[in-house]
Amino acid sequence: MKLLHDSLDQYLRSYFASEDQALEKARLDTPALGLPDIGIQPVEGRFLQALVAACRPKLAVEIGTLGGYSGIWIARGLPPGGKLLTIDIDRKHAGVARRHFEAAGVSDRIETLVGNAHQVLAEIAPRGPFGFVFIDAEKSGYPDYYAWAVDNVPKGGVICAHNAFRGGGVLEPDRSEDIEASRVFNGSVAEDPRVISTVFPAGDGTLVAVRR
Repeated sequence: MKLLHDSLDQYLRSYFASEDQALEKARLDTPALGLPDIGIQPVEGRFLQALVAACRPKLAVEIGTLGGYSGIWIARGLPPGGKLLTIDIDRKHAGVARRHFEAAGVSDRIETLVGNAHQVLAEIAPRGPFGFVFIDAEKSGYPDYYAWAVDNVPKGGVICAHNAFRGGGVLEPDRSEDIEASRVFNGSVAEDPRVISTVFPAGDGTLVAVRR
């Protein structure tokens, strides 16, 4: 589902989210190489970059690397010396992403970690705090990923979770168990007194929570 109609999306892209060759290649190559076509859109990427630039994290975490498109946007928002730790369970995804990071000139700012994200997060926690966390992995894991993030971001740190709308499924009266879990997750973050939260309503919706 697109909340913005195509002409508005193109308007925003032309002013705020134009892609250079490396970004366009990463976006288009990811599905062409056989990876799932489930990545973020340019306007969503620019939004992540702006958030990262605002909170200036020394360390950021991305859960769900895929082909590296979102990681490029995030890395380009980091302050000097900042680093992104991006996690994916699939070695093929990680390999594709590394090539895209290199082509985009951000490989020195990104550490790609392969493994079960729940385990990897536990392993990297001592390296924190992490000023920015982007969650875009299996939806059943969102509550645990969010719980980890709240415990590992400082005051003013930002947590984002993609697919808040689930293609509009969260509005349907007859939701699948998976989509219902997303609706419940959105509600639980909205009611969490530890954060100030909202949803960025472009693409498939990005939930944003700022640690109080």
